[in-house]
Amino acid sequence: MKYLTYLYVTLFSVVCSAQTAENAFAYRKGSIYSIMIGHRSQEFESEIEKAFDEMPVPDRYFDHSLGKKVFYTTEKKLKPKDIDDHLGFVINNHSDVKEMNEYDALLQKQYVASRMIAKWFERKRTTGLSSMQLIQDRGYSNASEVDKRIASLNVRKEALLRDAGEELIGSTFVLVNDINYIDRSRGSSVVGGIISAASQTASIVAGGKTTDSDLGKLISSYKGFNVKIKTYLYQLVWDKEASSLYYNSIYTEVPDEAKKTAFENNRGEFSLIYLGMQESSGSTTSFMGIKESEPEKMVRKACQRALDENVANLQKNFDVFKIKVPLLNVSPITCEIGLKEGITAKSRYEVLEVIEDERGHIEYKRVGVIKPVADKIWDNRFMAVEEGAENAILGYTTFEKVSGGDFYSGMLIREIK
Repeated sequence: MKYLTYLYVTLFSVVCSAQTAENAFAYRKGSIYSIMIGHRSQEFESEIEKAFDEMPVPDRYFDHSLGKKVFYTTEKKLKPKDIDDHLGFVINNHSDVKEMNEYDALLQKQYVASRMIAKWFERKRTTGLSSMQLIQDRGYSNASEVDKRIASLNVRKEALLRDAGEELIGSTFVLVNDINYIDRSRGSSVVGGIISAASQTASIVAGGKTTDSDLGKLISSYKGFNVKIKTYLYQLVWDKEASSLYYNSIYTEVPDEAKKTAFENNRGEFSLIYLGMQESSGSTTSFMGIKESEPEKMVRKACQRALDENVANLQKNFDVFKIKVPLLNVSPITCEIGLKEGITAKSRYEVLEVIEDERGHIEYKRVGVIKPVADKIWDNRFMAVEEGAENAILGYTTFEKVSGGDFYSGMLIREIK
């Protein structure tokens, strides 16, 4: 069993490439592969899967998907054993842990860790050739920025990109989402399924005879739809051992059969660490603003709201998963985050200045603290505008200074636990 306390110091950095108010900050974000646990026997399963497939990765993260997004279980509900005991558990083929929960086993069976690393290096399966291009693209605002950093820091390109890779690759996460339908309906008006309701509604819209009473009964057939999601957070392990193995034994930009084979032989050496779980409240989602002829949007809205709730809470609970977001303006102080990120009137954020040493290594210095203005918190939740939610059209949240000196646009903010 391995523990990764030492990783918390360096992982999940958001790096700025400029430190003046005149220049927009290009910052490095974390990367996410989000998957769903499917339950074939569950009511509305196909509708839930379709909704999940349409969901983008959470804001402020790069999409690091590996293609397949839904994995099935024959059980109606997965029940991981003693999940809390797996805090700090590293998944790989050589673990000395005798018991793994179903999620651990799934990720290991799919070789998710090694595949995520291979994607970072755009490794070609047929040739074994790797590249640093994706790291460059995600680490810097443009290609010329790399040349500027090399010139100002007097370092080699390989060293600069490797340092960027340490931050970017280590800030890669997997979200395993177990989604369960909850029937909160009451009375005999609940019928069949959402697709059935959609078909009937479409018929009515097309000119079928109906009364207001009929339409009311039809709408009630899917108004009870709701979901509860358990989201399990894993982090890709990119420590000295993993980095050295890839760069020294696998990475090659020219054909090399030995290095090509080395990757296949060492897949089990790359691993994920389980961080923790968050469960959505399952509270009823308002379906205001959704047309009766589009019930599938109710499924999407319920799923999206529940998943966003989990992501926001995971960000609050795990420092390595927290996002850093640039200030939009400083007079007034504004930032493009809101209710979707879990902001409340009690939230507090530290304002960070980026400090870069002579080799381009990044540190963050707190220069102040801000808090949101209670009546100016942006409601940026999914479909908030359509439902006419208060503050849905603001476009940003306004903050006020609690402490600190002068701020400038582009400085980063991070929530204080």
